[in-house]
Amino acid sequence: MKIYSWNVNGLRAVVRKNFLDFLGKEDPDILAIQETKLQEEQIPQEIKDQTQYHQYWNFAEKKGYSGVTVFSKLEPEKVEFSIGDPAYDKEGRLLILHYKDFVLINCYFPNGKMNEERLQYKLNYYDKMFELMQKLREEGKNVVVCGDYNTAHKEIDLANPKDNEDTSGFLPIERAWLDKLVENDWIDTFREYNQEPEQYSWWTYRFGARRRNIGWRIDYFFVNKGFMPKVKDAFIKQSIMGSDHCPIGIEIN
Repeated sequence: MKIYSWNVNGLRAVVRKNFLDFLGKEDPDILAIQETKLQEEQIPQEIKDQTQYHQYWNFAEKKGYSGVTVFSKLEPEKVEFSIGDPAYDKEGRLLILHYKDFVLINCYFPNGKMNEERLQYKLNYYDKMFELMQKLREEGKNVVVCGDYNTAHKEIDLANPKDNEDTSGFLPIERAWLDKLVENDWIDTFREYNQEPEQYSWWTYRFGARRRNIGWRIDYFFVNKGFMPKVKDAFIKQSIMGSDHCPIGIEIN
C-alpha cells in the first residue's frame, strides 16, 4: 500500500497544473493533502470525478485558507475532524481516519512566522497533537501521522541552518517538539531509509530556490515504533512540481 502526503498550496491551482497526471502516474492508495484553500462548493469537478477514491474533507471557516482532504481507495471504519478544541478546529487542519490496521492522521500544522501569537498557537497545537498521538497509541492503535509539520528537525533538514536559527520553522523550541516525538518512540520514517543531505520537501518561490535546491524538509510521516516494521519504504518525490512543496510517501505492508 502506498500512502502519499502533499501540501498543494491551493488544490484548484494544482489541478490546473499537473495534479491529475500525478494522481494517474503515482496511483496512491491513500493521498493526504494539506492547504486545499477552498470550500465545499469550490471543489473542482475534476476532483469529484475521481470516483476510485473515497474523499474526506475538512474546510477552514476562513475562505481561501488552510483545509485538508484525504483520498482513499480503502474506506475507513471511522473519520474524525477534531483535535478537541474549537480554537484549532475552525482552521480545518486535521483529519483522522481509522482503518482496520492503523489510524492515519493528516495534519497541516500551523505556521509560526507571522508573529509571537501565531508561534504560541503553533506550539499549543503541537502539544494537542502529541496528546492525541499518545492517546491513540495507548489505546493499542498503530498510528501514522503525515503532513506539513512546518518545522525542520535537524541541520541536515534545511539548506542554511545557521542562517535560520532565529526563524520560525527552525527555532529550538519548535525542534524540541520533534525531539520529544523521537524520545517517545515515534519514528521519522524517511530518515530510517535515507540519511543523505539535500533531501527537501519545501522551497520558497523566491530566489530560484527550487532550481538551486535551497530548501527545507518540513513534511513528514511519523509512525509509532511498533508499526515501523510494516513500513517498507519512505521517499520524497522532489521531481514532482505544481506546488512549493513536493509529495512525500511511504509504502507499507
